Amino acid sequence: MQRQRERGFHQWVEAFAHHLLVERNASPNTVRAYLADLRQFGEFCSERLSGWRQGRADVTRIEQDHVRGFLAWSMSQHEKSSAARKLSALKRFFAFLESRGVRAGNPASAVLTPKQDKRLPAHLTVDDMFRLLSAAAEGNSSPAAARDRAMLEVLYSCGLRVSELVGLDWADVDERLEMVRVKGKGGKQRIVPIGRKALEALAAYRESVAELCPRGVRDPAAVFLNRRGTRLTTRSVARLLDGYVCRAGLATKISPHAVRHSFATHLLNAGADLRAIQELLGHASLSTTQRYTHLDLDHLTRVYDRTHPRAQ
Repeated sequence: MQRQRERGFHQWVEAFAHHLLVERNASPNTVRAYLADLRQFGEFCSERLSGWRQGRADVTRIEQDHVRGFLAWSMSQHEKSSAARKLSALKRFFAFLESRGVRAGNPASAVLTPKQDKRLPAHLTVDDMFRLLSAAAEGNSSPAAARDRAMLEVLYSCGLRVSELVGLDWADVDERLEMVRVKGKGGKQRIVPIGRKALEALAAYRESVAELCPRGVRDPAAVFLNRRGTRLTTRSVARLLDGYVCRAGLATKISPHAVRHSFATHLLNAGADLRAIQELLGHASLSTTQRYTHLDLDHLTRVYDRTHPRAQ
């Protein structure tokens, strides 16, 4: 116990990161964000606690006022969503310390999470989505273009997160059953349908993989590769998408996540059940799915006129 107490803030942050990755099976992106938030909190405390340095800092000296002060500072510098994530990181970090017997009580547990602004993520209409897919399909027969067409078709056909897209392996694609096995957040897997257009684009791309990677394929399991033969990154997908958005002449810059949001919106507008969309997106909570889905007023009016007994 004494040796535990001698650990500094920085050491406990590293131990917490290991706990998230190994014991909680958290995604690397989540761990990376939490680490950045906690280190930022450590710098904040070092300016306000005399003799407190991250290397050998005593984590038992941190009180609720320090957490509240950090949250107030975060809200003045960042979006509410970022401030909320930072508070979440602190709550989980101090819960971890408490479970290890390092300190009694969680100074972040009673601090209220900032109320989020209800903003709808960007999405495309069906017509704009088709324009984007057409922009990727026309005017270029190179292996990279074949990959990009398949990439966008799969992203929209399956409603994947960009991390799920780049993590896709050929073994995950079942052409006969027209299904894809997706590795989601926290290592959770789900099975989602894939459309024939996406399967056709994948087949055409697969035939050109050798030409795309002239120096050889270094990661043969991966579906989407770069010219070096290694797995495509999430940043590369976002960059490629930007290019096709410009080529399609779309007025709004969108992210890969907006394609996922468009997928959910188009299904819902076409009459899909919200629970089914929840399964397709891989959401643990239905409330999370509701944030991704919205209906325009015309659609709501049509549903009301068609279904309400006293509408006519």
